[in-house]
Amino acid sequence: MDPVAEVDVEHEKAVAARAAAALVEDGMTVGLGTGSTVAHLLDALAVRGVAARYVATSPRTEERARSLGLAVEPFGSHEHFDVAIDGADQVVPEGWLVKGGGAAHTREKVVAATADRFVVIVDSTKPVPALRPPVPLELLAFGTASTLRRLAAVGPVRVRPGAGPSPDGGVICDYLGAVEDPGALAGALGSVPGVVEHGLFPPGLVADVVIGRGDGVEWRRVAGPG
Repeated sequence: MDPVAEVDVEHEKAVAARAAAALVEDGMTVGLGTGSTVAHLLDALAVRGVAARYVATSPRTEERARSLGLAVEPFGSHEHFDVAIDGADQVVPEGWLVKGGGAAHTREKVVAATADRFVVIVDSTKPVPALRPPVPLELLAFGTASTLRRLAAVGPVRVRPGAGPSPDGGVICDYLGAVEDPGALAGALGSVPGVVEHGLFPPGLVADVVIGRGDGVEWRRVAGPG
């Protein structure tokens, strides 16, 4: 990868993260996603120093948030979040997302569904005209081989090379087939016994997409809650 391009991407992540961090106010409950863009969000939240209460979607996010002085609490103590902020691997104009590169998409989807407002932060390489594989999957560790055989009827799936378990011990896989109709594919993947969750996030979950572009941001309002 071009080192200059890599630096630019990280800069755009940071720009988008700072814009989203500005939404967090004293007294809010905030869901935190997982991944490299969220790492920039944690830095921005620490700089702001607001008195918010946070729930993390992975041990990695929780550990880093605590190290920065953010007040992280167990999910069980919250019935809803005022806002959840997370990254995405792909986003299309209609608002569908692919998430799960960090192997925490099940927790991320639960938190997004619990939030009054789910805000997605991405750099300018993540918006795409149409979703493409891979689509992350989390499978139960119990009966994984059987689940993979059933998934073959939907399309090609493989266990992700080098991936450890999800935060809840699930097996991380990737669907490698076509993504022509995200809604239909989401239904097909979700209907297979043994599939804990897939990485297709529907527009109904998403309130805003914040895209870092150079030194500025583009805000996209989606048809989600909030």
